Amino acid sequence: MSLQFSPEVSSRICNHMNEDHANAVALYAQAFGDLADATAAEMISIDPEGMDLKAQVNGEAVPVRILFDHILVDAEDAHHTLIAMVKQARTQAG
Repeated sequence: MSLQFSPEVSSRICNHMNEDHANAVALYAQAFGDLADATAAEMISIDPEGMDLKAQVNGEAVPVRILFDHILVDAEDAHHTLIAMVKQARTQAG
């Protein structure tokens, strides 16, 4: 894990996403984790290659790994990539 994605940086990003953008995290699980039935999700960790989520599907916690379309360079790249992904997920959802 690069310095840009230390455990502290991963934790900060995850806490922000879970507290302020829970709907976006659920969309990631639905659109990119192939879990259309996910009703909620929590971001567990993020690294340069992808993110690990715990999605709620039919009352059960389901782990899901979502890979990014490129290797992230730093936290700012993660920010822009996550925004682009939620926009893409919303477009796919109609």
